[in-house]
Amino acid sequence: MTRTLNPYEHGECYVTRDGVETDLDLGHYERFTGIRTSRANTHTTGRIYMSVIDKERRGDYLGKTIQVVPHITDEIKRRIKQLGQSRTIDFVITEIGGTVGDIEGTPFLEAIRQLKWEMGQQALSVHLTYVPYLKAAGELKTKPTQHSVKELQAIGIQPDLLVLRTERRLNKTVLRKVSAFCNVDDDCVFQSIDMPSIYEVPVSLQEQGLDAAILRKMQEPVGETPEMKPWRAFLERRKNARATVNIALVGKYDLQDAYKSIRESLNLAGVYNDRKVHIEFVNSEDITADNIAQQLEHQDGILICPGFGQRGTEGKILAAQFAREHNIPAFGICLGMQMMVIEFARNVLGLKDANSREIDEKTPHNVIDIMDEQKNISNMGGTMRLGAYQCELKSGTKVAEIYQKDVIEERHRHRYEFNNSYEQLYAQHGMICSGRNPDSDLVEIVEIPSHPWYIGTQFHPEYESTVLKPHPLFISFIQAAIKQQTL
Repeated sequence: MTRTLNPYEHGECYVTRDGVETDLDLGHYERFTGIRTSRANTHTTGRIYMSVIDKERRGDYLGKTIQVVPHITDEIKRRIKQLGQSRTIDFVITEIGGTVGDIEGTPFLEAIRQLKWEMGQQALSVHLTYVPYLKAAGELKTKPTQHSVKELQAIGIQPDLLVLRTERRLNKTVLRKVSAFCNVDDDCVFQSIDMPSIYEVPVSLQEQGLDAAILRKMQEPVGETPEMKPWRAFLERRKNARATVNIALVGKYDLQDAYKSIRESLNLAGVYNDRKVHIEFVNSEDITADNIAQQLEHQDGILICPGFGQRGTEGKILAAQFAREHNIPAFGICLGMQMMVIEFARNVLGLKDANSREIDEKTPHNVIDIMDEQKNISNMGGTMRLGAYQCELKSGTKVAEIYQKDVIEERHRHRYEFNNSYEQLYAQHGMICSGRNPDSDLVEIVEIPSHPWYIGTQFHPEYESTVLKPHPLFISFIQAAIKQQTL
């Protein structure tokens, strides 16, 4: 079963290849490391408590009283260790979210305390704190850091390293003060200062010696400093990008984190095309036939965002129509692809009342419909098509040219699909199904070959885009948007 994640509370819902829904943190980790995560990489309080309750119901605890300590803390420790035991991994990095002192995090911090005691120098505690700058006084204040470390020490955790989040550069006097008052070695206090790009942070921390300090603390040999040539080349290319390409992001969630992976995928593709991407959010609820030209005619490309539910869908349909009729490169993702399909049915096929069953259950032309196996599910956020699925690309299509492959694998998060009974009618009028699942025959990709760039994907390609391997669809979309500028 899936969870319902409200973007206004959690930001983007990120999906792993094995179909686990998480918040946007795992997306950051994958973009930075290039390592593909799974259900073993994310553990919520609810999953941990449910696991302990299930064990108690099975009789695993032989009727003993179930307590936070040791049962919940033991389960947390087991899950932290499990990843390192099941794979060939040198280091397991575990993030304990929240703030020191939050009641929700207490069992996790207790588990970390126990792990440190049990594993000795094989376990390391890195504590991130905030050093505020008081503009009126012109001072950086270390007291919050001192207090945070004191709270940790009170529950038995002594940080081995400190990373100080700061807007202003900290001088050696401030760093030594933190070191002395927090019982942390001088060479184990680092600063994470605001950078022009978040992708510069790893280089900054490496230049301060964070990686070497971790190895020393864990009594591992410290070799030569990695040059990180591909990463630095990416940063240099980003820095040298001068020209701008304008992309409209058409969606209903007016906050940056809701479409985080899409935004980052566009920015990464911009860098590899030597462009800065100017992303303008356009609220689909505000789009009308009267104002759409004003909102979209100056854009070089239009990306129609994913989502769920009826709200804002008519605006997305109008955006798809505007892009199609004005030959503006358009990229529809998940629900965005479905809006492309509906728009084409209404305005090209002549099916004026075409719609999705998700939006109108009584539509006579259900060009987007629910999967047969899903029709008896009524729970909101019920079992969906989640995780990575294969897709066979049709030879000679634009997507086959972009991917340079016959078979791809992409991640999904949806319940509704293209209705295959309409496929021939679409093809006759110029929209083809250029990618489909080889097992279920479900349509994965649609495109209009006669259009400069008009592609919709049922899957979420943004989940696969990383710093060193940007997604080919986003690369091609930005290239098309750049070409649009010359027309």
